[in-house]
Amino acid sequence: METLWTRSMSKIWRLYILALIIAMAAGMPSVAADEKKVHLVAFGDSLTAGYNLPPGSDFASQLEAALIKAGYRVRITNAGVSGDTTSGGVTRFDWAISEDTDAVILELGANDALRGISPAIARKNLETIIEKLKARNIPVLLAGMRAPANWGADYVKQFDVIYPELAAKHNVLLYPFFMAGVIERPELKLSDALHPNAQGVAEIARRILPYVEKLLDQVQVAD
Repeated sequence: METLWTRSMSKIWRLYILALIIAMAAGMPSVAADEKKVHLVAFGDSLTAGYNLPPGSDFASQLEAALIKAGYRVRITNAGVSGDTTSGGVTRFDWAISEDTDAVILELGANDALRGISPAIARKNLETIIEKLKARNIPVLLAGMRAPANWGADYVKQFDVIYPELAAKHNVLLYPFFMAGVIERPELKLSDALHPNAQGVAEIARRILPYVEKLLDQVQVAD
């Protein structure tokens, strides 16, 4: 027979179990909260990949840290491949840009310019990537590049206009020059004088941050 005492103990036990469940839930990471993070993909070459840099010093890692510090819920996948050209970007697009991608920072073309690949080819490849992203309703921040002077004035002229013209044609955000503030400063580059060191990447992340914030605004509007 259930007594007043047993009923009271049963009630206390149930309350204890409930409190324990609540405490355990509070200490567990929230899957739903993690799903709310905006997923950016940094799609590029060695400048994105973090060539010869210590772990955590690459562009994606430093930019992610800066965005989190600024209060954004975001994660950035580093889809940079050293030595990649715009043609390589087209080839690996389908597996590099996952289904859960919310926005992309597109940084390709430096290796095309270094190798003297026809600007027409680089333009076509970049446009293909942009069109693929737009077909999936993925906002794009296009990071501009500049050709080295050794290929001549005509090559430089044809190459350097690719980025602003594609950005205008497809109405995507443009960061005019990915290496701005770094290319002219030896102390921010590795000994090869081409790639940024960790401090150089930090400068790139600092300068591009306002443009990435505009990219995140486009994600919020799309939602």
